[in-house]
Amino acid sequence: MHDDEVEVDEDLVRRLLRAQLPYLAAEPLSTVEPWGTDNAIWRLGTDLVVRLPRIHWAAKQVAFEASWLPYLALRLPISVPEPVATGEPGEGYPFPWAVHRWLPGTVARLDALADAVAFALDLAATVRALRHTRTQGAPSAGGRARPARDNDQGVRQAIAGAANLIDSEAASAIWEEALAAAPHDEAKVWVHGDLDQNCLVDKGALSGLIDWSCAGVGDPAADVAVVWSGLFTPASRTAFLEALEVDSATLARSRGAALAQACAALPYYLNTYPLMVERCWQRLTALGVPPRR
Repeated sequence: MHDDEVEVDEDLVRRLLRAQLPYLAAEPLSTVEPWGTDNAIWRLGTDLVVRLPRIHWAAKQVAFEASWLPYLALRLPISVPEPVATGEPGEGYPFPWAVHRWLPGTVARLDALADAVAFALDLAATVRALRHTRTQGAPSAGGRARPARDNDQGVRQAIAGAANLIDSEAASAIWEEALAAAPHDEAKVWVHGDLDQNCLVDKGALSGLIDWSCAGVGDPAADVAVVWSGLFTPASRTAFLEALEVDSATLARSRGAALAQACAALPYYLNTYPLMVERCWQRLTALGVPPRR
């Protein structure tokens, strides 16, 4: 998936467990689908999951999640991963890694929701709780949660890089609207930053949020961007936006954030990760960006 990723197989996971967490080494291992873009994910027994960064930029999230997920878990109405143990580089593997408590459920898809509007309202309540969580000492979220102006060069490059796949004029118009929108000039808030790929549902209802690698404090538009994903219908999008009282400037910035992610990811994963490509096209369709004819 990445040119310079580290190969992680069952033998490596088993060797790391034997060397560093021997009390867990005898538990059965099985791969988790969908496979993460940045982490190899293995279910360990019935109650645990092992997450191993496959690429250098994901390595820092191990310490972040160990430090902050217990804090966030106490303040949110749904489940988040519970860190159980962390491991160190070893056995030829170069990064820190983690064991978390297994969360029941499956990655959300629209056709798996019992009620799309109820899901949207539950997610809005979770985002609201996250926004009201104290930010003292929290790191910056970076990425799509930064001011649009800070991302301008990178987004324009991403649009140009996807120009053979999408209507780049339509994409550029959305980005210009995001740049023109009033910036978030209030205190930064906690954001997850990658909601549409990391919501869990159980029995058709929102049950958890996983993969907090994009989280931190920043522009709340980063989480509003989820409404431009394939998880929403027009009615559930309206319900989410009304529940959070999203103003027009935040909405425009959310469109820019969603566009930026799709334009960067679509050509990058085009030949390696069909599920990510599907999600990019869903996002672009919701934004009104057609494929290039």
